[in-house]
Amino acid sequence: MLKTNRMLLTTVALLAVAGCAKKPPAQLPPPPPTSNTPAPPPPPSDSGVGTTTVPGSRADFIAQSGSDTVNFATDSSDVDSEAQSILTKQSAWLRKFPNVRVTIEGHCDERGTREYNLALGDRRANSAKNFLVNAGVSPARISVISYGKERPVATGSDEASWAQNRRAVTVVPQ
Repeated sequence: MLKTNRMLLTTVALLAVAGCAKKPPAQLPPPPPTSNTPAPPPPPSDSGVGTTTVPGSRADFIAQSGSDTVNFATDSSDVDSEAQSILTKQSAWLRKFPNVRVTIEGHCDERGTREYNLALGDRRANSAKNFLVNAGVSPARISVISYGKERPVATGSDEASWAQNRRAVTVVPQ
């Protein structure tokens, strides 16, 4: 009986191995075609052709201005030289597209009371607005809102996070 079981087990194993053998394909696929046509050159990167940025859009605003955000020092609403550079580019874009209305959001870090941060965020948004108006943008096109500390971009409780949250953001509608 033991000998019969061994023979049966060996036969089953041989059939299983034979069933797994790979069959050669009936016909090999043709080789890839050779072409003498050179590949088309890539489009120039600064031509604007083929890009998906629509002039006058939010993406165009950020691309042309470099940033939609200016940052402030602690407890300050003064526009420093770096912020002036960004706001100058924003004003140039806004003068180029006179039908676009924007909202400037003022933000603060997590320190301070809610009331203090709402007032500071309002001063920051108005500082950015005043800079744009002095650069030639109509004040009727700019609205301001303060979120205080309610909408942080960085959630940490350290100086690096607080520095990111002390900001004014110029929002162009989609």
